[in-house]
Amino acid sequence: MQTYVEAFINGFLNTCQWTLNSITFGVPWYTNYFWGLIILSLTIWGLEIAFPWRKDQAIFRKDFWLDAFYMFFNFFVFAIMVSGFYDVLEVLFDDIGITMNSLAIIDLSELPVTVQLLIFFILLDFLQWITHMALHKYEVIWQFHKVHHSVKEMGFAAHLRYHWMENILYKPLKTFGVMLIGGFEPQQAFIVHFIAIAIGHLNHANIKLTWGPLKYIFNNPVMHLYHHAYTVPKGKFGVNFGISLSLWDYLFCTYYVPEDSGTIPLGFEGDEHFPKAFRTQALYGFKKPSSPKS
Repeated sequence: MQTYVEAFINGFLNTCQWTLNSITFGVPWYTNYFWGLIILSLTIWGLEIAFPWRKDQAIFRKDFWLDAFYMFFNFFVFAIMVSGFYDVLEVLFDDIGITMNSLAIIDLSELPVTVQLLIFFILLDFLQWITHMALHKYEVIWQFHKVHHSVKEMGFAAHLRYHWMENILYKPLKTFGVMLIGGFEPQQAFIVHFIAIAIGHLNHANIKLTWGPLKYIFNNPVMHLYHHAYTVPKGKFGVNFGISLSLWDYLFCTYYVPEDSGTIPLGFEGDEHFPKAFRTQALYGFKKPSSPKS
């Protein structure tokens, strides 16, 4: 038991120190989540301002500051809060003989690093696509995902407005993805993760971007806007579930973009009763829903 307590305390303190070091430029620039996120966000916000898709949307759109707070809460504050638990799990797995390579189904150690990163990117995105679709299909977890879909005006920061329970659902996928790939170093996941963050920011931005022929591979703002549409096609529980890649939606027939004006209503049925403050949104989903699922 003492080992688990020590792992929890060390995990918590190490994450606190890592976050502080990131803020004070005490970590290498290529692994600095904090300033990397800020620079990325300001860059894409600048593109929104310079090339707005919905020209009547304010620069500081509805709930802009709420979404900005979510960005830092989900990436840093919550990460600190749960960091000890992940270290406890690491010790537990070690005790029962599960290592980073014990579940590997392929070994990438002999492949170039770029190929390793590409395979990991595709595998992780597919796992996230499945999870995202489940968040819409199953009522018990849709209640948490409603926080993300409570966005009424789309902008880059809406990307990271999501319920903290989604961290619990999504983060293990990254670890699981690494464990399925023998020879892949967890540190390399940072590159894939940050590429995914950049694509996610763009997909939520007020920019009309479709990537041309590459739309069949990469997700885009036009496609993702319809994922947030108030009204979904009859008989469907959602459309356009792609995270970074759109190809899963084309392959599994969940793609839907009937037009590209960018003026469709966003949200879900009953969202006028949805909590507006962070505190009440953070507690949402733990009791029987009072409004129907769209």
